[in-house]
Amino acid sequence: MLTQKTIEIIQSTVPVLKEKGVDITTRFYSNLFKDYPELLNIFNHANQKKGRQQTALANTVYAAALHIHQLHMILPAVEQIAHKHRSLGVKEEHYPIVGEYLLGAIKEVLGDAATPEILEAWGEAYGVIAGVFINAEKNLYSKAIWEGFQPFTVTRIEKESDAVTSFYLENKAIKPQFKPGQYCTVRLQIPGETYTMNRQYSLSGGPEMPYLRISVKREEKGLESGKVSNYLHSHIQAGDTLEISAPAGEFILNEEAETPVTLISGGVGVTPFMSMLASLAAKQRDREMTFIHATQNSGTHAFKSTVAALCSNMPNSSVYTIYSNPLNEDCTERNFFREGQIEKKDLEKMLQTKNGDFYVCGPVGFMKCVIDMLAELGIKEEQIHSEFFGPAVDMKSLPETVS
Repeated sequence: MLTQKTIEIIQSTVPVLKEKGVDITTRFYSNLFKDYPELLNIFNHANQKKGRQQTALANTVYAAALHIHQLHMILPAVEQIAHKHRSLGVKEEHYPIVGEYLLGAIKEVLGDAATPEILEAWGEAYGVIAGVFINAEKNLYSKAIWEGFQPFTVTRIEKESDAVTSFYLENKAIKPQFKPGQYCTVRLQIPGETYTMNRQYSLSGGPEMPYLRISVKREEKGLESGKVSNYLHSHIQAGDTLEISAPAGEFILNEEAETPVTLISGGVGVTPFMSMLASLAAKQRDREMTFIHATQNSGTHAFKSTVAALCSNMPNSSVYTIYSNPLNEDCTERNFFREGQIEKKDLEKMLQTKNGDFYVCGPVGFMKCVIDMLAELGIKEEQIHSEFFGPAVDMKSLPETVS
């Protein structure tokens, strides 16, 4: 337990953390990787270069300081991050290193303002906060269906759209088990790269299938974020082996409920909904379900026929599609809603109910827009669940134009 004095000191640093948080975490990662370059085998290089990881950590530190007197307030964020850490292989022994370099970064950035009293208080607080993460991650490690990264054979490859390809993965010694909506981490050693690269991909197959399936969008060539996706698309063939960590993630379908489900996706954000939809079709075919998907056109529309086939056996399902840039033939397609970006009036017409759970996944700007519109339509915050592909961000702080 922290003393009242320590709590007061930590809370006094909240304003400066809000202003200088990203500066501190940027310095932290720079110093950490300089002295421990082997940790680059764990972290996503693309998120580092884009500043996403630095911002995510700054938000976490800020939230911890703000709620230092009631740390249960940050438990939802802890759980989400703990799943990421478990899937990447972050261990208890990493935390003392992180603490040392985080305090060092605070001292470097704040200078004389980081008094010995403040650094001592943050050292004490970090120990408590780290303990919360370590305990959460220990629990997840104990429940993982396999340890570390295991080799899975690529048994089949299928093109789902112009940009999305599915990879079917099997390991005869492991029976896949996961919850609809979860992801796994793929670890690659790409020729010419010094460090291994990790990417997390939603599991897009049914949870009861004897294989794992990931569906990968080919990102733009030349970008750091596209190195892994382009390598998978261009070099991986049936018969090759990929290293996979056990499924993780808390963005999952509530299979215990019988209330309506609304799935709203943009682009490749449809992937976690494929496992959710497969589960609903297999176990709760009569459950009320609305499936809304926004993409550019029929060429980029992944899983169109799969969704139609699954929903054909679900009598209380509705499917809607919005194309932002349709081809000539697109507007005649069944379930096509309209051309253009999704708007509140569209959403209001497509929603079958305001009850139940609403799941949102896609580009950041899309998610922010949809979540804001759902709130304006009277959907309660606790009904809305979202998944962001990358380090956690505060949706409320993002501009409408982010994509």
